[in-house]
Amino acid sequence: MNKLPQITLAFWVMKICATTLGETAGDLLSMTLDVGYLISSLILISVFVVTLLTQLASKKYNPALYWIVILSTSTAGTTMSDFMDRTLGLGYAAGSAILVAILLAIFSVWYLSEKSLSVTRVTTLKAELFYWFAILFSNTLGTALGDFLADDSGLGFMGGALLIGSAIAVVVVLHYTTRISSVALFWIAFVLTRPFGATLGDVLTKPHEKGGLDFGTVGSSLVLLSILVLLVGAAMIYNRQPAKAYRQITDN
Repeated sequence: MNKLPQITLAFWVMKICATTLGETAGDLLSMTLDVGYLISSLILISVFVVTLLTQLASKKYNPALYWIVILSTSTAGTTMSDFMDRTLGLGYAAGSAILVAILLAIFSVWYLSEKSLSVTRVTTLKAELFYWFAILFSNTLGTALGDFLADDSGLGFMGGALLIGSAIAVVVVLHYTTRISSVALFWIAFVLTRPFGATLGDVLTKPHEKGGLDFGTVGSSLVLLSILVLLVGAAMIYNRQPAKAYRQITDN
């Protein structure tokens, strides 16, 4: 059975909320609580593994479980990127290049193995594993790209968010006006929403003198978590309707 959600506007809103929350929550653990990038990465990768195993064991699509895994990839991606770029001293540009190479390698092996990168029908364990590792490294790449735009490019947090937002808008236009592969556009949009979430998270958390709104990591994380919980709750209610209708038909 396909255990992934339909790709709708609600999906992308929840994706941006989850990735932005991943940025603020990852910074909360590694910086505000002063746990450090290495320990934070180990903790959050462990959380990702536990949530992923639960998702893989599930026999059907569960909105709450799915978005918990997405959130775990986002928080782990934040600290993994920061560990590479700052603790290891690779820098944002080199870190982004390495992550692009890893992501392309995942896509290549996935395509050679499954003959498709489709996210509408992921029905085998192997394809689902490729899917989740692509998501993990796309979120890690997104953090590095977002930090590069905000810190090294001279655009600042707001400028980086506007640039990535414009790029996402172009992808939407291409989706509706061209015959470019919807699978390719999905993964481009998926990667781009991560730096958009990263720069948006910086806009929310950073102080005014650095171009942010100074909501702090705690306040921003709580607001984003509340929005995501409401949207996931609505998705769970909606997801039960087809199942309820099916049971009524079969009972009759």
